[in-house]
Amino acid sequence: QVQLVESGGGLVQAGGSLRLSCAASGRTFSSYAMGWFRQAPGKEREFVAACNWSGGSTAYADSVTGRFTISRDNAKNTVYLQMNSLKPEDTAVYYCAAGNTVVRGSILTKAWSYDYWGQGTQVTVSS
Repeated sequence: QVQLVESGGGLVQAGGSLRLSCAASGRTFSSYAMGWFRQAPGKEREFVAACNWSGGSTAYADSVTGRFTISRDNAKNTVYLQMNSLKPEDTAVYYCAAGNTVVRGSILTKAWSYDYWGQGTQVTVSS
């Protein structure tokens, strides 16, 4: 069982930066692939970024490539999402997720493949 708590959301002007953190409970954090998703009002939850158990492999949605960076610190049981050059269309509730992988080292990009979710943190980008 893993519990995830996101933090770091807030209101920022377009072009600004935020860093989201997701703290995980449990002693097996390093065994999980981690991901970030977001959901804007009236829209479906969408994939943002993901990394494998070590953080050595990452994947990003096209809309955030070059602006967002996912990383993790297994010693601190924490995954991060550094968001730069923010745009109004990045406004959403951001969720982190943890997932078991059949093949160690895999990245998970589909929401249905994740086992645990945080409660979300609001990110609002003003124009």
